[in-house]
Amino acid sequence: MRSELFSAENLEKESAQPGMRLQNSKMLKIELNGEAMARVGSMVAYQGQVQFQALGSGGLGKFLKQKLTGEGVPLMKVSGRGDVFLADLAKDVHVIDLEPGDALSINGSSVLAFDSTLQYDIRMVGGAGMASSSGLFNCVFSGHGRIAITTKGTPVVLSVDAPTYVDPQAAVCWSANLQIGYHRAEQLGLGTLLGRSTGESFTMSFAGQGFVVVQPSEEPPVMGSGSQEQQGGLLGGLLS
Repeated sequence: MRSELFSAENLEKESAQPGMRLQNSKMLKIELNGEAMARVGSMVAYQGQVQFQALGSGGLGKFLKQKLTGEGVPLMKVSGRGDVFLADLAKDVHVIDLEPGDALSINGSSVLAFDSTLQYDIRMVGGAGMASSSGLFNCVFSGHGRIAITTKGTPVVLSVDAPTYVDPQAAVCWSANLQIGYHRAEQLGLGTLLGRSTGESFTMSFAGQGFVVVQPSEEPPVMGSGSQEQQGGLLGGLLS
């Protein structure tokens, strides 16, 4: 049988070392010998003896935080020996190595998978206050290991060596040590150019030493504080 489909670039990528790596720009491969964490529903294929266990958002404490904040990652534990292939709506996949002392703040919707050696929590975005319904909370990862994230299109990585401003729905992740602020668009002379269906228009500011990853697309506003207040408040969100 002959076809360009069977060209080398489409064949399964092999490696002598276990762990996660890119199969291609849209798909992650985990050569599993132990366990890893992945977004629920992201598995597109697997080979070998692999088990999947749904974990909600990573335990009861994180589950409660997710219901309160609208953020978090619906997780499954992947364990065993074999090859697991993950993807999320054909988004671009990127693998980041975290070293001891590193900390990455990331929009929960952009998390695809991560090593179980990494620590994970949901924290309020500094400087956000109660300003915006675009999401006041992010997932913060630290420790030693790999994390795979997704972007809608090819992102730009901005070095924060000058005051940097980003549309909240286009910000994918950033160095967790950066100082974050929220500003009304009118304060920056942008008027209603960044307006949302909520009628709010905000931009995020970043200062310090680090980076911000920005995608060429915007995530819809999450069910954060502003939206949940309109639907019975945080307690209503918790009980829903």
